[in-house]
Amino acid sequence: MIAAVVMAAGLGTRMRPLTERYAKAVLPVDGRPVVVQLLHELATARCPRVTVVIGHLGEQVQRLLGDGRAFGLALRYVRQPQPDGSADAVSRAGEEPPYLVLAADTVFPAGAIASFARSAPPAGAIAVRRQPERPSARVRAGVVERVLDPDGPGPFSGAPLWAVGKPVHERLCLDAPPWELGNAFQAAIDAGERIAAVEIGPTRDLTAPLDVLQENFPYLHHL
Repeated sequence: MIAAVVMAAGLGTRMRPLTERYAKAVLPVDGRPVVVQLLHELATARCPRVTVVIGHLGEQVQRLLGDGRAFGLALRYVRQPQPDGSADAVSRAGEEPPYLVLAADTVFPAGAIASFARSAPPAGAIAVRRQPERPSARVRAGVVERVLDPDGPGPFSGAPLWAVGKPVHERLCLDAPPWELGNAFQAAIDAGERIAAVEIGPTRDLTAPLDVLQENFPYLHHL
């Protein structure tokens, strides 16, 4: 069993105007808030403790999730005062490695989080996918060589699901702000650490207002 950090503090700039009124994490896929679906999957993965990092409109997330008992989870909240990057959000959670990190704007295939947690080696892992297409990660023989491949496109892109081991954890927030989790992983890779690439199935992401329509009214994909 492994603890988890759910990042739900972002401003959701690309999702405006929806995120001017709603926290991005409470927006739905198939009519259900993304963050609710993530917590059900974390319960399936038997995570003993989940920390939700909140910020912009964070009270909406707290009202929706409560104390976590509805999901069978021990849930706590930590606030990120400023949008200073994903590594800053993870650092504020105060977890000791190893732990999982997820972004609350993506729905993963059923069981993918549990399978990923079982597959992750001690140093850390990044979930990779073939769909949807995103900036490429360089992967060779199941190992991440570059979090972002400048020579892309390649067959894989990183998904917002990570396993953070000690080599990554101790490199959080060592660069200049905004501090990003990908930079901590790349620093660990550059230091010779083996970071696994664990392939998962296609994900469903909310990155623009149109995604909310398409992920809740599937027939719109064919218009």
